[in-house]
Amino acid sequence: MKLADLATGSDWIVWIVFAIFAVLSIILLSGHGSWFISGYNTASNEEKEKYDEKKLCRTMGIGMSIIAILALTMGLFENILPAFFVYIALGIILVDVVVIIILGNTLCRK
Repeated sequence: MKLADLATGSDWIVWIVFAIFAVLSIILLSGHGSWFISGYNTASNEEKEKYDEKKLCRTMGIGMSIIAILALTMGLFENILPAFFVYIALGIILVDVVVIIILGNTLCRK
C-alpha cells in the first residue's frame, strides 16, 4: 500500500501546508518574524531580554523548514512512499518539536 492510497482528499492541501511552512521558515531564518513565535510575542520586555531574538528566530526557522521539507517529500513522492511513512513523518515532527523547545529554552538564552 502506498501513501497515495491513504489520501482521500485533494492534493492541494499538502501543497498549501508546504507553502505555509516554507514561508514561515524563510521569514524566521532571516532573523525576523519573532511575532510568529508563540510565547515570545506575548512575553514582557524583561522576559524578552533574556533571549537572543535572532538566534531564537533562526532556531524556529530550522524547525519549520524540516516540517516543510517533510511535507514537500510527502507531496512529491506520495505514489512511491509506503503508507507507513505517515508514522515516520509524525515521529520526525514530534522529535523536531521537542528539539525546538529544548534549543529555544537553552541555546537561545543570552
